[in-house]
Amino acid sequence: MKKITLLALGFCLGLGANGENLKLRYEQPAKTWMNQALPVGNGYMGAMIYGGVQKDEIQISEESIWSGGPGSSKGYDFGNRKESWKKLPEVRQLLADGKIQEAAVMAEKYFTGYTNPAVDSGEFGDYGSQNPFGSLFISPVVEDTLYLNYERTLDIRNSLATASYNRTGINFNQEYFASYPARLIVARYTNDSKSGLDYRVDFETPHKNLKTSRKGNSLVINGKHASNGLVIDGEILFKTDGKLLQDKEGFLIKGAKNIEAYVSVATDYKNEYPKYRGGDYKATNKKAIQKGKASSFDALKKEHIADYQSLFNRMTFDLGSSASSALPTNERLYRYSQGAYDPEFETLYFQYGRYLLISSSRPGTMPSHLQGKWNDSMTPPWACDYHMNINLQMIYWPAEMANLSECHEPLLQYIDALRAPGRVTAKEYFNARGWSVHTMNNAYGFTAPGWSFNWGYAPNGAAWLCDHLWKHFAFTQDQSYLKDFAYPIMKEVGEFWLDYLWEDKDGTLVSSPSYSPEHGLIAIGSTIDQEIAYDLFTNLLEAGNYLPGEKTFLDSIASARDRLSPLKIGKFGQLQEWKEDLDNPANSHRHVSHLYALYPGKQVSPQLTPKLANAAKRSLVYRGEEGTGWSLGWKINFWARLLDGNQSYKMIRNLLSPALGKGVRFSGAGSYENLFCAHPPFQIDGNLGAVSGIAEMLLQSQHGFLDILPALPAAWPTGSITGLKAVGNYTVDLKWKDGLIREVAIESPAKGECTLLYKGKRLQVVFDAPGKKVIPAEMLFAAF
Repeated sequence: MKKITLLALGFCLGLGANGENLKLRYEQPAKTWMNQALPVGNGYMGAMIYGGVQKDEIQISEESIWSGGPGSSKGYDFGNRKESWKKLPEVRQLLADGKIQEAAVMAEKYFTGYTNPAVDSGEFGDYGSQNPFGSLFISPVVEDTLYLNYERTLDIRNSLATASYNRTGINFNQEYFASYPARLIVARYTNDSKSGLDYRVDFETPHKNLKTSRKGNSLVINGKHASNGLVIDGEILFKTDGKLLQDKEGFLIKGAKNIEAYVSVATDYKNEYPKYRGGDYKATNKKAIQKGKASSFDALKKEHIADYQSLFNRMTFDLGSSASSALPTNERLYRYSQGAYDPEFETLYFQYGRYLLISSSRPGTMPSHLQGKWNDSMTPPWACDYHMNINLQMIYWPAEMANLSECHEPLLQYIDALRAPGRVTAKEYFNARGWSVHTMNNAYGFTAPGWSFNWGYAPNGAAWLCDHLWKHFAFTQDQSYLKDFAYPIMKEVGEFWLDYLWEDKDGTLVSSPSYSPEHGLIAIGSTIDQEIAYDLFTNLLEAGNYLPGEKTFLDSIASARDRLSPLKIGKFGQLQEWKEDLDNPANSHRHVSHLYALYPGKQVSPQLTPKLANAAKRSLVYRGEEGTGWSLGWKINFWARLLDGNQSYKMIRNLLSPALGKGVRFSGAGSYENLFCAHPPFQIDGNLGAVSGIAEMLLQSQHGFLDILPALPAAWPTGSITGLKAVGNYTVDLKWKDGLIREVAIESPAKGECTLLYKGKRLQVVFDAPGKKVIPAEMLFAAF
């Protein structure tokens, strides 16, 4: 292994200008919410922008508007069945005796959660669902319906949406953004008519208990949720150079050249078990609206862009320019699906995912749900909730690597808030210490299993979430965070697993009962459970390097890890999904959950466990190249970890295919015209899974070294990326040409050493001091 000592060098990568053309662009107003409208968000609220001409709609959601939970039924008790643990030995014995059907019947009865009927809570009863706030409509009163030169854009470099067109010889411009510092959604409508135009302003809400009234220059929308009494309060402030008149439904604005709308929404929700109330919605809205009154549109816009770019501008990604970059995005999507070469479209898609995470997850907000912060339905698919058997975790996979560590914080804080209800679930179902959570979770502490065993039972949920707690430390190296926040949560989950694991007849420790997500039958020791337990135990042991006082506990963790039922290679050469060799090579199920150890785990890798990696590859080949949106997102990461960039790239192209149908469930995965990922319908996890997968193709660091361009596809022969983060809090810039690395820049937070790996060769890099250093081409060629 060669060693290079790097001092501060007086030159850099020279990446400067790049080929990033970071706009989604269309030549028609949006007609549909999911396929065409464009998202803006500030973490607290999300808005879908239609860019309408005759009647423009801004559809608004606020994160804490949930049906269900406390107050929605007489018996809301977080879904837990009391003392189910008393039936646990019987279920385990039935499984051990091979009586699978009998075990399944008993598990369905005792190891599921339940919901109670509730008024206005939709199909999920008092479990509830995330709900929208409503829609603001602004309509110019112009008789001629014809318009020319229409353009609608989403500028993800500046987090701004626009629409412009010419109508009756008058130019119209519409701008929209969602400000995190101001906690406002802001819109401006202008025209260049000589004396101004008339506009009609209306607001519609799906909530029957919300009332709209007028107060000065504001529309006030408030009341209580019909399901649970949650207080919902919103205000929309208008500024205009026209005359604002009250109308039956809202406002009529006469003779205006400029109209500005400032939207604030809040509730009395507070994420504290068991009441989930106490939020100061009045103070929240008052502060936001006062800022809207005191600031100009341009000042808020400038503040918003600066705040957003402080996160977004940490990374650039350049794969070269594209001849089709000037085409509308919907046309580019279609041509790309037909095989067009469009590298700028691929970098746009990567950066769009980062945009979605910034827009839906900021410090102090709730985490991003299945649709981010965007929802237009009172009965959304899968409740727009927090699914813990892949989906919520996938949303946050790129948070650290894509240099958005702050955006990870809402999930980490949410995990902490699950501990109190999760302790009850751990006790009632398993008589165990610690805490647990299963597949579905709402805003109200529903940590019980779902109400059907074959999708709702997932005792590994909390341990999977703990991987995020650990990764935040691994990337940031924040030891106070580890000691005071992450480790106590992880330790509780470790205690749960020490109590939950069961000794099988071969003497190994297994999860029982167990279930491979949405696939197969109830089982003993499903592979994903064993892998997640191994991952949790490994991370706890690594944390012990910083916590010397935990030796007794960690010795028990080490002993349990050594006794876990091991990964197995089956008769088809595959990594077994179950402890028994039950895999069918003709099965192309969307879940490939037994490859958790490959990604996001680190138990399996081509470098360290080549036989297991080859078995994982065989499993992946058997499962095929198709899947729902999140499944394709996961496969990008799998193939990257297997160092096969061409297969990862193929999954990217599959994901960037036009989605079929109109959002009917399971009618064709891919991407909608607005580049939302189609499960279908829309789920944001596929967008974010693709971001992490692309990052993994270019840099991996899970094994203590920086693996440079480990899965570079042939389709990306030349390019550059800046701002990638690696374990150890390194920031890495890469530049390559003709498929070969040309320059590497590494910013180290401290004096020390790191190891680079490139095409199987290692280079030890020594930092005499913290700072950004460059390894130029001549050094790389000499070393590699």
